[in-house]
Amino acid sequence: MNETLVFAVISLSAIGVISAVILYFVAQKFKIIEDPRIDLVSEKLPGANCGGCGLAGCRAFAEQLVKSSDLSALNCPVGGSEVMKEVASILGLEVEEKEPLIAVVRCNGSRVNAPQKMIYDGAESCAFAHALGTGESGCPTGCLGLGDCVVSCNFDAIYISPETGLPVVSDENCVACGACVKACPRNIIELRKKGKKDRRIYVSCVNTEKGGPARKNCQVACIGCGKCVKECPFDAITLVNNLAYIDYDKCRLCRKCAPVCPTGAILEINFPLKKEKPADPGIAVENPTVV
Repeated sequence: MNETLVFAVISLSAIGVISAVILYFVAQKFKIIEDPRIDLVSEKLPGANCGGCGLAGCRAFAEQLVKSSDLSALNCPVGGSEVMKEVASILGLEVEEKEPLIAVVRCNGSRVNAPQKMIYDGAESCAFAHALGTGESGCPTGCLGLGDCVVSCNFDAIYISPETGLPVVSDENCVACGACVKACPRNIIELRKKGKKDRRIYVSCVNTEKGGPARKNCQVACIGCGKCVKECPFDAITLVNNLAYIDYDKCRLCRKCAPVCPTGAILEINFPLKKEKPADPGIAVENPTVV
């Protein structure tokens, strides 16, 4: 009995030792040596894990940065150019400075501009309401105002205005992570260049219906008249499917397009008011007042 017990203990011990040796050699054979630069790069990243870089989180982004020999296609929107410069110095690479972006809501269908035609009584979700119909204003592409974009934002950079019922983006808080862009079921929110002094010009409409139906649901909808296209001296505006679009890479903020828009669909953000030109004294005034 004792011999059997001793034999069992010795056998199990031998199996354990042999298994440990095998596992050790297997681990050595297939072990992955992580680049120490990944930790250095990860420490420089903001740790927001917002997905704005296109990857699952900052750690995954750090791994991608270390693997890459060219950083031109990689960017951390939260950290911006300063963080990317620090990362580039760690990796011994160069990175081009990119203009900061900001989320822009391309819909101006407020309660005044797009009056309510029906009442939605359902889940407080834009995605749910979008699947059911056109929305309370009747515009098939207009903002539903139920706040999916607000819920998606981790930086308190967007809220629904109680006056207009539309999302408002904070210039100070927005980091252009793109979460709100993905959350909007109607593709109303876009990332555009923030612009010098936070000045931007864009068409605040995504409706591709023809002028009549579009204007019926929203009085500030783009009607595809093409006047802005003809007015732009920089070929920055295109007209596709009855909808004008301003390319922010080509736009020089000359502001010539906005005054010719018959519906006011083109918005000028953070610009000073234009000064009215004084009347030319050499031009005769019709029906002058006789004193």
